[in-house]
Amino acid sequence: MWRVLQKISQIVREEMDATGAQECLLPQLQPAQLWRESGRWETYTKAEGIMFSLIDRRETELGLGPTHEEVITTIAKDMIRSYRQLPVNLYQIQSKFRDEIRPRFGLMRGREFIMKDAYSFHASEESLQETYEAMDQAYRKIISRCGLQYRAVQADSGAIGGSASQEFMILAEAGEDEVLYTEDGQYAANVEKAISLPPDAQKSPFTKGEKRETPETNTIEKLCKFLQCSPTTIVKNVLYQAVYDNGKTVLVLVNIRGDQDVNEVKLTNELVRLAPQYQATTLLALQVPDETAQAKWAAKPLPLGYIAPDLDDNYISSVPNIAPKFLRLVDKTAVDLKDFITGANESGYHQVGANWGQEFELPKIVVDLRTAMVGDRAVHDPNQTLQSARGIEAGHIFQLGIKYSQAMGATFTNEEGEEKPLIMGCYGVGVSRIAQAAVEQSYDKDGIIWPGAIAPYHAIVVIPNTNDSNQVEVAEKLYNELNKVGIETLLDDRDERAGVKFKDAELIGIPYRIVTGRSLKSGKVELVERSTKNSQEIAIDQVVETLKQLIKVE
Repeated sequence: MWRVLQKISQIVREEMDATGAQECLLPQLQPAQLWRESGRWETYTKAEGIMFSLIDRRETELGLGPTHEEVITTIAKDMIRSYRQLPVNLYQIQSKFRDEIRPRFGLMRGREFIMKDAYSFHASEESLQETYEAMDQAYRKIISRCGLQYRAVQADSGAIGGSASQEFMILAEAGEDEVLYTEDGQYAANVEKAISLPPDAQKSPFTKGEKRETPETNTIEKLCKFLQCSPTTIVKNVLYQAVYDNGKTVLVLVNIRGDQDVNEVKLTNELVRLAPQYQATTLLALQVPDETAQAKWAAKPLPLGYIAPDLDDNYISSVPNIAPKFLRLVDKTAVDLKDFITGANESGYHQVGANWGQEFELPKIVVDLRTAMVGDRAVHDPNQTLQSARGIEAGHIFQLGIKYSQAMGATFTNEEGEEKPLIMGCYGVGVSRIAQAAVEQSYDKDGIIWPGAIAPYHAIVVIPNTNDSNQVEVAEKLYNELNKVGIETLLDDRDERAGVKFKDAELIGIPYRIVTGRSLKSGKVELVERSTKNSQEIAIDQVVETLKQLIKVE
């Protein structure tokens, strides 16, 4: 595996160098002070909880680097003064550390992993865009050269932040991420980010606004059955409890069409955007409040299952660090509904034939909060529908803008002599994750099938019977000749049964197996291709040239 990792690292290095990026090495142990400057210390140590943190003998707080935006911004702050020094793109290949909640799948989601991360600095958005596109192409080349099938998709920027980001997903059934895409190749996005056109809403069966008794209808399914209506005619009202990094708790009421689900990543992003109005910078937690949580702030029992869009703020007790009013958000799917059905703020009752601007006031914040689903129509072309695939995130590129440079005071002087914050991008690719993803994408019941470019060895020469001096002599000769011409070759001269050796070669996944067996009598050896199991006998003096051509083609 170390040989595989070295090969992937070399491919990454070659493609990064080809863009003009410069390799460096950054410290793994980082001062908490830098992360506090960027505002991410609380996010990474508490909200997401993925940073290993410690206090040294001088009582200094430190963290093991899960990523290096703060360190690189500090270096840029110290070294970059003028627009004449820009653009700059620095990268490194080293271990990262993240305290994963559920470390699993070996290398794929471990707490220590090898990653290439790059950081670019620019004087203009146009310059950032050029480098972002260069990194996009470099990442496509890296994954293609590794011999893997992948899809580039729009992505959520998460805790890294920034205005735009793109993930590179290696396609595999074991993938943790769901990718939604269209067959025309014009759209692909992580399900956390994906947008689409929802199914058309059906016409409401109610034209007159009134409150109706609807016993035991506290779910959309039960309500539809009772009123004989489509869920597309219902506005459901989902309550969330958000906790910000300053300790402030905000109760959030989301109005969304009855057949749709709230995308909690999109909701989190919106709440982070709104954080300043609560004197906060980021979100620590988001949940649907259970009875225990409600007990801390609810002034009276909530009409759960029957909540209306105008749920009164007097349900919130006057408690320190609890916002006194609901934050009201409406999803775009609910905005255009006419004569809709919704809760009536009383258990066992619903409002039917309701309209915004009449029975209920439309919330001021209208935002896309719905989860896009397989079969939805595409926004760019309604004739295209979203398909689904599983993927393993192997790379992620971000347009950071001035998020870090502004927070940490990293500036440069532009052509007009004005001091401006550096414009940044960052670009990560998982070296050890590519290795693991290759295994998940390419294997059979007998073991790994490595793509040739990253296989630990190109070929293995197997001696079925080590007591046969002719088998040993021919095998050692081929082993030396192949390595001499650059074909990386193993020699299996162990004192084991031939079947054990063949099984091990297949398990490890070496692309070509050469067997010095019975065919030696006619001056030939057996050549077996791992990926197809195809076997052929070839003359001993043709082995080197045959393998050269096969490897060149691959």
